[in-house]
Amino acid sequence: MSTKQPTAIICLSHHSGGMEIDSIKLAKKLSAHVPITLIAKTNCFIANSKDDYAGYNNIELETISFRSSMSLSIVLGVRRIVQDKGIKNIIFFGASELKSLYFSFLGLDINLIVRHGTTKSRPKKDWFHRLIYSNVNTHISICKHLQKNVEHIIPFGKQTKSVMIYPSLELSKIEKAPHDTLTLIHVGRIAKGKGQADAIQACEILHKKGIDFIFYLVGGFDARYEQPFMELYNSLPYKEKIILVGFTKNVSEYYAKADIFLFPSHGEGLSNAFLEALANNLVCITYNNTSFPELQKLGLYCHLCDNRNIESVKNTLLESGTHLSEEISSASANRQIIEHIFNTERVIRDYLTLLK
Repeated sequence: MSTKQPTAIICLSHHSGGMEIDSIKLAKKLSAHVPITLIAKTNCFIANSKDDYAGYNNIELETISFRSSMSLSIVLGVRRIVQDKGIKNIIFFGASELKSLYFSFLGLDINLIVRHGTTKSRPKKDWFHRLIYSNVNTHISICKHLQKNVEHIIPFGKQTKSVMIYPSLELSKIEKAPHDTLTLIHVGRIAKGKGQADAIQACEILHKKGIDFIFYLVGGFDARYEQPFMELYNSLPYKEKIILVGFTKNVSEYYAKADIFLFPSHGEGLSNAFLEALANNLVCITYNNTSFPELQKLGLYCHLCDNRNIESVKNTLLESGTHLSEEISSASANRQIIEHIFNTERVIRDYLTLLK
C-alpha cells in the first residue's frame, strides 16, 4: 500500500456512545499506517478519554470549543488545524456539524469522507444540504441497511461514491461466569427508543411466571430521558431485579455473566453492543427493524420480534428463558461468523484504499 497523506478523524459529539467510541477505535487502527489527528469537542467524552489513545502510534488530539453545530469556532478552528498539519484526508463521524465544516474546507484540497452509523429519517435534499454535501468525496455506511438509507436521504454529487464497510470488533476470549439465575443484559446509553423501556416491561412475563432473573442495564443516562425512565422503572413490582449499572469500561464483565441480550431498540444503525453480544454467544433478542434482519441473513442466530410489539418480546423472552440450553447451543456458531465478517484487517484495508 502506498504512503498516505496526513488524515484527520473528526467527531465533535458531546455524547459517549457507539459513534464516539468508534471514532477512537478507527483512529487507533489507521494510526499504524497514516499520521492521524483526532479532532473532538473540548471537555467531552473523546477529549476526556485521551489516556486511551493519545500518543498511540503518535495519534495527536486537537479540541474545539463551541456552543452550536453552526459555529465560527468550528469553521476557524478546524481550518487552522487542517492547514497547520497539512491534512489532506478527513473522515467525519456525525451529521449536524457538517454545516460548519463545509466552510472550514472551502478552497482547500481535501478528500472528505463522511462515515454514517445511524439511520436518518428526513430527506436532506434541499438547496442548503445539497451545498454542504457537495464537497463530500465518499459516504461510508457501516451496513447495507444504512447504505440504502444514506443513498435515499443524502444528496450525492456526480463524483460522490457510496461504500459499505462493516466495522470490526476487538474480541476478547469468551469467559462465562458461573451463575444459577437467568441473567439478562442491555448495553447502551439509556435514551428514548434505545430499547431499555420496552425491555424492562417485557420482563413482566418472567415475573408473572415465577421465573427468577436479574437484568443488568449497562449505560449512562441521556439527561433528558432520566426522569421518565425512572418513573417507569419505579412503577415495576420487580424493579429490584433490574440493576442500573451506569457507564462502565468493563462491559465484558457483564457479557460474561449473561445468558440473554435483550435489545428491543426502535431504530439502530448497526449496534456495536449487539454485535459484541452475538460474538459472546449470548441469546440475542431484538425487533425486526433496521439492520437486524441483515445480520440474520449473514447467518447469525438471533430472534427478531414484531417491530415495537412488547407482547412479541415477552413471548420470545419466555420461550428463550425456558429453553436456555438449546438456545445457547444455537447461538454458539455466532462467534466464528463475527470473526470472519467483522475483522480488523479488512476494515483497515478498505479505509486505506479511500485515502490520498
